[in-house]
Amino acid sequence: MTNKQWQAFCDFKEIFKAKIEEWKAFAPELTELQREAAKAANTPDYPFETSVVYNRDLDRLTQEDDIHLIVIGDNPGKDEQLAKNNRYLVGQAGKIADGFFKKNPELETDFRKNVIILNKTPVHSAKTAQLKKIMKDGGEKICRLVEESQLWMAEETARLHCALVEGAEGGVSGSVFPLPELWLVGYSELKEKHFFVPYRDRLFETYKADNPKVWNNVYVFQHFSMNRFTIDLKDYVEGKSAGSETLLHNIHSLGELHKKEIFG
Repeated sequence: MTNKQWQAFCDFKEIFKAKIEEWKAFAPELTELQREAAKAANTPDYPFETSVVYNRDLDRLTQEDDIHLIVIGDNPGKDEQLAKNNRYLVGQAGKIADGFFKKNPELETDFRKNVIILNKTPVHSAKTAQLKKIMKDGGEKICRLVEESQLWMAEETARLHCALVEGAEGGVSGSVFPLPELWLVGYSELKEKHFFVPYRDRLFETYKADNPKVWNNVYVFQHFSMNRFTIDLKDYVEGKSAGSETLLHNIHSLGELHKKEIFG
């Protein structure tokens, strides 16, 4: 990272850490609500250790690491919230994502060194759908917290992305990713009347206000879980007879297609 990128990244980390602690202190009842939501969904028992999760992988990145992507998942699941982890996308979906980049070395991307992994909300639930019950049982206070977390994450993530692009000093010459991109995965819940609409709308509003040009470096995909990202990409390539194009060209074309579906 350039000096400007590194400073923007460090600034983001510090405010993110502080916000996580603020949200945890605001709603200590979250753990019990999360436990009840998992029980109601017949989720196998697991230890509830972190109600609102900071991604400690951010602290492992150094200024020597080039950032190719910001990848946005949904929210921390069972593995992510364990105290020994407190890291994003370390469950099955994360293993699939890591494997995708290892199987495609032409992307020149280490999923744990060249990618900033964030979520649409840092509030834990075993499955994203359980957030609805957590909010229903938690009342106005918890509803406000979950929505605030979406809006905050959308706004600060867009600002971080803008700062990383602006600080790239013209881009990395010869790199597959000359400028950092943002990959928004898990697009079904971004559709109208679905759970992450507040995140979707605030993300777009922030890019529009801060730097509309960076919006061109945003792409939307299906989630890595259940291998949906790879299956969707394969189906797209086969359906469009796009086999002669590079992998990254096809990824971008698919990401633009879904972006239009979600954002218009």
